[in-house]
Amino acid sequence: MIIYPTMELHNGKVVSLRRGRLKEPNVWHVDPIETVHGFAEAGAEWMHLTDINALAGNGNNNTLSERIIREAGIPVQFGGGFRSRDVVEQWIDKGVGRVVIGTMAAYDPALLKEIVKRYPDQIVLAVDIYEGSVMTEGWRKKSALNPDIFIRAFEDCPLAGIVVTDIDADIEDGEASLGLISHLASLSRHHVIARGTVHTVDDVSRLKYVPNISGTLIGRALMSQNVDLKEALSVAQAEPHPVTPLI
Repeated sequence: MIIYPTMELHNGKVVSLRRGRLKEPNVWHVDPIETVHGFAEAGAEWMHLTDINALAGNGNNNTLSERIIREAGIPVQFGGGFRSRDVVEQWIDKGVGRVVIGTMAAYDPALLKEIVKRYPDQIVLAVDIYEGSVMTEGWRKKSALNPDIFIRAFEDCPLAGIVVTDIDADIEDGEASLGLISHLASLSRHHVIARGTVHTVDDVSRLKYVPNISGTLIGRALMSQNVDLKEALSVAQAEPHPVTPLI
C-alpha cells in the first residue's frame, strides 16, 4: 500500500482543513520545502499536494506549487481547481505526476473522459462525499450525484486511481468513514486511495486488509506528529502475517 504524505497550501502556508471548511484552516508553522524534502528522505514514493486557494476559486499558490513539484524528489499527485483541459495540460507539462479532478468530472464527464484518454494513468478521480452525495466546488456545493453511480460512470476510463473522502467522518468517526470507503472500493476495478481515515499508525495497519484500497493520504496526522512517516511507510510495506487456515 502506498502512503501519500499530504500537503495542503492556503495563502502560501501549510494548512489542514476540518471537514472541508475552507474558512477555518489549521495553520502549521513549517517550511513547505523542508517538509517535502522530509517526505522523500523518509522513503515516500509519492506525495499529494492540494492548492486550497485554487480549489476554492480565490487565487492560487502556483509559484510555491511549481517549486515543490521541481524540488520534492518524488512524484507529486496534485489537486485543486482543475476545471479545464488547458489547466490540466499546463500542470502535466510542468512535471506533475498525476492530476486529481473532481468538479469537472461531475459537471462535464465527457471532457474528463477525453482528458483521461489523452493522459492514461495520470488522472485521479476525486470522490468527495457528504451526507450521501458527491460534493463539488471545493466541498462547498452538494450535487445530486450518488457516489456509487458516479464511480461506475468512469469504470472504462484508464484512471490512475480514485481518491475517496468521506467529509462527514473526516475527524470523529473513523469507523463509518472506513466502512463507506471500503464499500466504494468494492464497486470499482480502479485502485482506491483513502483520505481522512488515518489518525494513528494502527489505522494504516487496518487499511492494508481492505480489498482494493491501494493507498492512503496522510496530512493532518503527520503535521501534528500523531503519525511518524517512516513508521507508517514501514507498516504499509510490511507483508501481512500468514493466517492459519481453519480446518
